[in-house]
Amino acid sequence: MKIVEYLTEDGLSPFRNWFDRLDSCAAAKVTAALTRMGIGNRSNVESVGGGVSERKIDYGPGYRVYFGVDGEELVVLVGGGTKKRQAQDIATARERWVDYRKRKKQA
Repeated sequence: MKIVEYLTEDGLSPFRNWFDRLDSCAAAKVTAALTRMGIGNRSNVESVGGGVSERKIDYGPGYRVYFGVDGEELVVLVGGGTKKRQAQDIATARERWVDYRKRKKQA
């Protein structure tokens, strides 16, 4: 499965911004989780509504990766966060997913 990052209208990746601030151990855990998703492993994934799903990573503060699936081969990473900020992060991920779908329609 191809995995790409959602970009804002000005070309920035909120996921990359979050990921780049992680320490090396957390970054390795997130990378491993994404690799597993890329080969079709959907364990620890659940829908959070609005077309967005959450991949839980049981490490540290409980990292989360938020994404939407576009077709059958594309996972668009719309953000990341921790259990502590989960409600806020889900709301933001949903907004980004709506923006992604709207801009894709217009293209």
